[in-house]
Amino acid sequence: MSNMPLVAIIVPCYNQASFLSESLRSVYNQTFKNWECIIVNDGSLDNTEETASAWVQKDARFKYVLKTNGGLSSARNKGIGLSSAKYIFPFDADDKLHETYLEKAVNILEKNNNIEVLSSKVQFFGVKDDIYQLPDYTFETLLLKNCFIACSIFKRASYIKVGGYDENLKSFEDWDFWISILKYGGEAHVIDEVLYYYRKHKANSLSNRFYTDGEFYYSLYNYVYKKHIDLYLNAFPNFIFVYKDYLKFKAFNEKVKRNIFFKTYNQLKKILKK
Repeated sequence: MSNMPLVAIIVPCYNQASFLSESLRSVYNQTFKNWECIIVNDGSLDNTEETASAWVQKDARFKYVLKTNGGLSSARNKGIGLSSAKYIFPFDADDKLHETYLEKAVNILEKNNNIEVLSSKVQFFGVKDDIYQLPDYTFETLLLKNCFIACSIFKRASYIKVGGYDENLKSFEDWDFWISILKYGGEAHVIDEVLYYYRKHKANSLSNRFYTDGEFYYSLYNYVYKKHIDLYLNAFPNFIFVYKDYLKFKAFNEKVKRNIFFKTYNQLKKILKK
């Protein structure tokens, strides 16, 4: 086995110490052993340092760094900058991995150098336990909506090529990153097996902000659109037709919402939730 880790698992952590050990244990239990795990404490106010330090003492493959709070992009960039592994795997501090995830992922990546983004089927746990449904990838689809979870594997060389995560984005940073990587071509691969477990909490402050702060939500889309304007113009050259299709869909959607069956269905859902 090479002394150089083949996979760097980057774990940004901000006030998630209560979940961190469970997540790191799922890394520790991987059947593939040639990895390093860099825990980035993004200015947490809880006992993240104590929890992370216990894992560093347990296994030298775990490393720990503290930084001033700067958000996910900043934390991921910090961790990746401390690694020289061939593959980078951003991993959220409250999620879990199947023990064979890295073994199966590396086996695929090492056989096909054209793969730029790799993930697996994802299952929620916590307050939900269904499968996370994401759209099938085409580059045109990716320009309109994210096709991958943030915790997907990519090549360090591709990360360097695009300049890393955009630290101006407080959300959508992973979507923007996938666009930046895949605009040069290459494949995306999703392992047809549940190997990643995504914790679903009772309340998600960012999701709630999308509903309550429309300006914030649209500013993110606007930023990504303007940043990649040439790609959008190339993929969708006539925005008048696109907008007309949107208006037709919006009119149809409003018509459905006014339908008596739709209203009855929503009322029943609210009653059943109580």
